[in-house]
Amino acid sequence: MKVLSALVVLAIATTGPALAAGNCSTAPKSKWQAKSALESQLQADGYKVRQIKTEGGCYEVYATDKDGKRANMAFNAETLEKLDKAEAGEN
Repeated sequence: MKVLSALVVLAIATTGPALAAGNCSTAPKSKWQAKSALESQLQADGYKVRQIKTEGGCYEVYATDKDGKRANMAFNAETLEKLDKAEAGEN
């Protein structure tokens, strides 16, 4: 029983960071936010958006920040939540 409890704790501990990092949307495309909404949000934050690609339920953004540094970011296409991994939608 102790071994089972230890395995459950270990499983929760290892999946926790992945869940906190956010995930790509699994909703149908009809539920996704418009790319233009994401672009407007990023422009308001000082980014110059070069391209927004769709990758497996995520929007992958290529942009430059206000200092001209390149930025590669990923967002959940349904919620526009920024994800920790810039390549989140790629398999």
